[in-house]
Amino acid sequence: MTDKLKIGISACFMHPDTARTSFAFKTLQYIEQSMAHWVMSGGALPVMVPSPMGGTAANTVEVNDYAQWLDGLVLHGGADVWPGSYGEEPLHDAWHGDRIRDAYEQALVHAFVEAGKPVFGVCRGLQLINVAFGGTLYQDISTQLPDSRTHRDGLAYDKHFHTLKIVPKTRLSALFTGAISYKINSIHHQGIKQLAEGFVAEAHCPDDGVIEAIRHTGPGYIAAVQWHPEFHSAELGTLDDAPLLADFLDAARQSSAQTQSIT
Repeated sequence: MTDKLKIGISACFMHPDTARTSFAFKTLQYIEQSMAHWVMSGGALPVMVPSPMGGTAANTVEVNDYAQWLDGLVLHGGADVWPGSYGEEPLHDAWHGDRIRDAYEQALVHAFVEAGKPVFGVCRGLQLINVAFGGTLYQDISTQLPDSRTHRDGLAYDKHFHTLKIVPKTRLSALFTGAISYKINSIHHQGIKQLAEGFVAEAHCPDDGVIEAIRHTGPGYIAAVQWHPEFHSAELGTLDDAPLLADFLDAARQSSAQTQSIT
């Protein structure tokens, strides 16, 4: 039996779309290879957590079952968060987001938190965590913060970068003491507007103050970053994100040890 940590990764959704040539009438759930490989790089086993909700559901499996079995949760990037999730109407048809995925991931977050398991969010994951705990978002940064820098370039995608300003005396600052580079990718057009109660911002974009990292101040481990650590590499000269993963996996290891001591 392996003693490797089992880390859940929330699923991305492809809903039925007749323009698709394969599985046009089916809902697909998947994770990106880079995210699975990032978790593997820390010696952990990535496990996609499929949503037990939906029209084809025919069993008694719940998100709580995954929260009890797995050692931690990573919230994947992907579609916009539905503005209705934080009490707003979409300002544009393109910003309706994915309310089905929102409901599934919010249930996942709360299940893992209640089980005492660590949660780490990436990009959309940061936004989802903020909304799940009562915060709000900018539906489109360039529209609602017209003086902001460009945070998403569709053509450059993960090769679009800016620097990171880390808040002193935070957990994040301790993780990156002596970092050689603070260059990060930027692949989002939504961002945190009102930070959820019980969270602190640990990093910002130095050009416009947009929040780039958050952490819960209470018990347990809930943290998130706006960039994609799984896309970074030494060749690109970007921030070495290994300390982020190591910190999260260490929290998962401690949680797993506590669970085993109780049982």
